[in-house]
Amino acid sequence: MSIDRRSFLQGTALTGLALSSPSLLLAQSKEPLRLGLMTVKTGPLASGGIDMERALQMYIAERDGMLAGRKVELTVADTGGVPANAKSKMTELFERNKIQALIGPLAAYEALAVDDYIREKKIPTLSVAAAEDMTQRKTSPWFVRGTSTSAQCAHPMADYCAKIMKYKRMIVIADDIAYGHEMTGGFQRVFEENGGKIVQKLFPPLTVPDYGSFLAQLKSADAIFLGFAGSNGFRFIRQFNEYGLKGKMAIIGGMTALDEGVLKNMGDEALGIQTACWYSAELNNPINNKFSPAFRKQFGYDPGFYAAATYVEAAVLENALMAVGGDANNKEGLMAALRKTNIPSARGPVSFDSYGNVVGDVYIRKVERKDGRLVNTVTKTYTNVSQFWTYDPKAFLANPVYSRDFPPAKNLES
Repeated sequence: MSIDRRSFLQGTALTGLALSSPSLLLAQSKEPLRLGLMTVKTGPLASGGIDMERALQMYIAERDGMLAGRKVELTVADTGGVPANAKSKMTELFERNKIQALIGPLAAYEALAVDDYIREKKIPTLSVAAAEDMTQRKTSPWFVRGTSTSAQCAHPMADYCAKIMKYKRMIVIADDIAYGHEMTGGFQRVFEENGGKIVQKLFPPLTVPDYGSFLAQLKSADAIFLGFAGSNGFRFIRQFNEYGLKGKMAIIGGMTALDEGVLKNMGDEALGIQTACWYSAELNNPINNKFSPAFRKQFGYDPGFYAAATYVEAAVLENALMAVGGDANNKEGLMAALRKTNIPSARGPVSFDSYGNVVGDVYIRKVERKDGRLVNTVTKTYTNVSQFWTYDPKAFLANPVYSRDFPPAKNLES
């Protein structure tokens, strides 16, 4: 697949910050900032990948094509969601397009595929992918993540299901990829530590054409937790209802199961479903109060996880670039500045732990209808959520990474 090049023209007006900062004025005379975006524009993850590109372009356009006093040259790479493509696209971005920083990739398995190359070439990377170990047991000095790990929102969702919803028996179902394994592993751990039982675990292939065989297997439970990405959550819920299962158990979603990007294609079947995520288009803060309506006006639907991901990552990158006077060639200084980030953003406050992963709020959301459209209304906020939840980091890291097999499933019913 080809890589699309998109260059943003330099604005004529300097920002107030640039006017007050000689280092940023100096940066304006330098070459453009060469920024790469690795995303997915085809396949089941395409709806999210397209939103990543749209929001990043929007952030840069709002600043007249500039970040920290530098004209931006953005190059977008589409992996198609295929792991084998991630490495070749990463190589192309760096060697042909000479990128100085990367936002992305989207999927956990893509981040794992390009990890060694990013380390070798020392490419400052702001990841959207949620691969747990990239900021845990295998931390990279060139990697930060302003979104979340796979389980970072699943931990509080499990706490909520056990303590607030009082569920005792649950099923988990997720895409059969690292993201799905890690998310459901974190959910299972917290839910069972709070007295609940995971009685069934199902992992359909990412590109499964039909969920019928999985729906036919479902056991009796209070609720089912969906760990799907892209459009798969929408597809599962539609077939869940077609099989006459609506009302027989509650549907609970992970952070991308009912993303705003797919809510636009849903109807009343989504009403009342609760999910947990680090973002909602309904968040009431000064930055999101501008971003969310502007995105909706431009594209006709609300921004969700994927759009907010690149919009937030771009803000983090711009803040760090300002700290180094716009000098993206100062890789070590840029990475140090990224890890010291502590800023407000569209998702709320953003800071980083010593492993390069975000510490931020997580929101319990409920699908409601507002002004004729479906929205994820925030009903509860868990503040300052770490990737380690309430666990001691050293004790947490002494365990294996979350997977299909960890934590052990002791309550499965045959």
